[in-house]
Amino acid sequence: MKPEDIAQYLVNHPDFFNDYPDVLTDLQIPHPQQDRVISLHERQAIALRDKNKVLQEKLLELISFGEENDAIGEKLHRLTIALLTAYDFESFLNGVDFSLREDFAIPHYVMRLWDLGYTNDHHVEFSATSEDTHAIAASLAQPYCGNHVADEIKDLFSEETEQLQSFAMIQLSTTQPIGLLVLASPETDRFYTDMGTLHLKRLGELISASVARSDLANTPIQDSQHNPSDEQSV
Repeated sequence: MKPEDIAQYLVNHPDFFNDYPDVLTDLQIPHPQQDRVISLHERQAIALRDKNKVLQEKLLELISFGEENDAIGEKLHRLTIALLTAYDFESFLNGVDFSLREDFAIPHYVMRLWDLGYTNDHHVEFSATSEDTHAIAASLAQPYCGNHVADEIKDLFSEETEQLQSFAMIQLSTTQPIGLLVLASPETDRFYTDMGTLHLKRLGELISASVARSDLANTPIQDSQHNPSDEQSV
């Protein structure tokens, strides 16, 4: 008989040890960590302790994930309030900038916008973008995270390009793509391929809805106090 056959037999015949109690009493089993034998009861106790330890570690991991998600949710909530109370495009940019830099610790980011009907020559966010950039934005059904992006995306960061190692690209859209938000980091594992993108997607949706607000679009453009170089500086 194979060991699997014996194990299956015992599972199928739970009364076996009732019929042969001496086997249960005399059975000696090697200790899993020590060079000695123990009773079946001791071995069961060790197995239960090991299982309990695994469950405790899993519970602590889930608690950690929950606390992390709560913290991210709180940061997105603060950004939501800031963008809801933004009275013009300048205050909108300030809200996004503060959230990304201070709350999310992302000092390297660029945002490009198009097809919004804004008449704005004062902000780098409305700089002319290529059709390839538009195509990249349109292809992002979900945010992209990883170490590789097109050169023209890297070039948006100008002099910082060499030190940036990981990127997150988020489509900004209403009924159609209206822009692209790119986050970057000098850390290779800050934005990695298999990371979750739910919060990044919600960030993109929040910014998209805010930037497309009619009151922002219709606000007369004043002399800009937003320094385009700020979005590339540490």
